[in-house]
Amino acid sequence: MIPTYPTLDFAASLHGKIAFVTGGFSGIGRECVQALLAHGANVAFTYADGREPEAEVRKLVADMPERLSAHPLDLRSATSIRQSLNAAMQRWGRIDILINNAAVGSATVRGYADDLEGQDSAMLNINADGTLKMCQNFLALMQNHIGQHSLKIINMSSVGGGITAFPGFRLSDGMSKAAVAFLTRQLAAELTGSMIDVFAICPGATNTKMFQASTLNPMSPEQRAEFTERLPKRRLIEPAEIANIVVFLASGYSTPLHGAILDASMGLGVRPGIMTEHTH
Repeated sequence: MIPTYPTLDFAASLHGKIAFVTGGFSGIGRECVQALLAHGANVAFTYADGREPEAEVRKLVADMPERLSAHPLDLRSATSIRQSLNAAMQRWGRIDILINNAAVGSATVRGYADDLEGQDSAMLNINADGTLKMCQNFLALMQNHIGQHSLKIINMSSVGGGITAFPGFRLSDGMSKAAVAFLTRQLAAELTGSMIDVFAICPGATNTKMFQASTLNPMSPEQRAEFTERLPKRRLIEPAEIANIVVFLASGYSTPLHGAILDASMGLGVRPGIMTEHTH
C-alpha cells in the first residue's frame, strides 16, 4: 500500500507568519525579505542606523506598507536591539521567525574603526555579541508566546569559522562566525523540549557587496576570472539561493533539522583546499 502524506506547501506554511530579518536592506538579507514576502509572510527588517539610506528604506516600506516594516538597528547597542524588536512587536503583535543576518566582514568593518584592534572589537561585537543579544531578547520577548505556536531562529554564520578554517582568513572574522555556530548549537541543546527550532546557515563565496568589497574588488579582471574558476561549481553563490534555504528553514518542514549547522558553500566546506589546488 502506498503511504499518503499531508501536503504542506511553503505558501501555506508561511502565510500570516511574522519574520524579523536583521540587515534586510541589502545582500542576502534583502533577498530573504523578498523571498519571505513571496511565500506569504509579513516582514519586519532592520537597516544599519545612520549607515544606509533611510529615504530608500522608507520607499521600500511605502510600496508594501501592509506587509513590510523597517527598523533602525545598531548591533553594538543592547538598547538599539531591544528597541528594534519592541518596535516590530508593536507593529505586528508577535515575531514567529528571527533571522540574524546582519554582520560585517573584513572590508566593511573598516567603517567602524580606523585601526585593526578597533576593527577586531567591532567585528566581534556586531557579529557575535550582537547575535547573542538578539537571540536573548527575542526569547525573552516571545516568552508568553512559546507553546502557542512554533518559532524559528535562523542564524547566518559562514563557511569560514562556522564550518572550517582558511589560512589567511581574518582571525576576528572567523572567530565571530564560529561563535554564531556555537551559539546555535547551545541554544538548540537548551531548546529541544520547546516549540522553538534553531539553525545556522554557513554560506560560501556569495555574490554580495560585502564579499565584493573584501575579496573581488581588489582583484584585476583576470584575477577575478581565475578566482571564480577555482570556486566550487566555478561560480559564486547568488544571495537568492541562500534566501531559498531560509524560506525552507522558516517553514514547517524544517523541524527535524533543529540544531543543524548547514554548510551552504557548494562544497567549499568539505574541500577547502580547492582554492589552492592546481590541476593539470
